[in-house]
Amino acid sequence: MDIVLRKWNRGDAPALSLLLDGIDRRYLSDRLPRPYTLTDGEQWLDMVLKQEGKAGIFRAVMVDGELAGSISVEQKSDVYRRDAEIGYLLAGGYWSKGIMTEAVRQMCAIAFRELDIIRITGLVYEPNAASRRVLEKNGFVPEGFMRNAITKDGSTYNLCIYGKQI
Repeated sequence: MDIVLRKWNRGDAPALSLLLDGIDRRYLSDRLPRPYTLTDGEQWLDMVLKQEGKAGIFRAVMVDGELAGSISVEQKSDVYRRDAEIGYLLAGGYWSKGIMTEAVRQMCAIAFRELDIIRITGLVYEPNAASRRVLEKNGFVPEGFMRNAITKDGSTYNLCIYGKQI
């Protein structure tokens, strides 16, 4: 299996829209539009292309040449400017195959090399054991959690805080 992180381009809007319209949203932010339209994809890609390498690193997760997911590391600002937050998603058909573990490994190397950061923070809903394992396999250390920090679909969850340093 060939896992490649590829820079996004405007031509990715149709595939991105299809991916995000069908993605499992249990552990994702509510700001992700539903349905996720071609216009949503184009607008997000415009933002990504402006911010790439300046305030973040954004990549398409490609598996054997097919779009399988998305991953980003976005640098924070002000006194938090040497920290960045990692976020990722993967289409359900690709779960439990080590794909995101490898994507996070590659992305951390890129982010530490290209951004002026000394740590990456991962924030994960407590019941999302798979995502927590991905971070732990990549050397992220559990640093604590925020109680009752997330409300999603009528349920409230703790938020686990992970950190990885250079």
